[in-house]
Amino acid sequence: MGRTISRVVASWHVCEGERSEAPLDVWLIDTVGDCTRITTGSDGCLIVESTPPHEPYDLGEWGRVEVGEDLGDHPFLRHVGETVASVAEYALPEQGRTHLEIGFPEGGLVRADCYEGDLRLMR
Repeated sequence: MGRTISRVVASWHVCEGERSEAPLDVWLIDTVGDCTRITTGSDGCLIVESTPPHEPYDLGEWGRVEVGEDLGDHPFLRHVGETVASVAEYALPEQGRTHLEIGFPEGGLVRADCYEGDLRLMR
C-alpha cells in the first residue's frame, strides 16, 4: 500500500502460436524497484510474494512460457503510474488465500483470484 506501480510484467503460456487467455503470473513493480508476484498454487490458492520476474522458458512439445511487459491486456495495465490505495486479502482455513483486492485512488479495483487453477484478474 502507498507504493506507485511503475511497471507490470506478466508471463503467458504459448503453444502452437496460441497464447493462454489469462497470464500465469503478474508482477507489480513499484517505483522503488520492489516486485510483487501474483500467481496460483497447485492447491488452488492464490500466491502473493516478493520476487522478481523469472526468465522465459521452453516447455518442449507443450510450448513455452513468455515473460514481458507487452504480452497482453489485463486490468493492472490500466493502473501503471497510480499509487496503491488499499489491499485486502481473503482466505479460507482449509484453502488458504482465495483472492486479493487491490484498490486505486480513483476508485479503481483489481481482484485477483484462482479459478479452476488459473489466475483470474477482474476489474
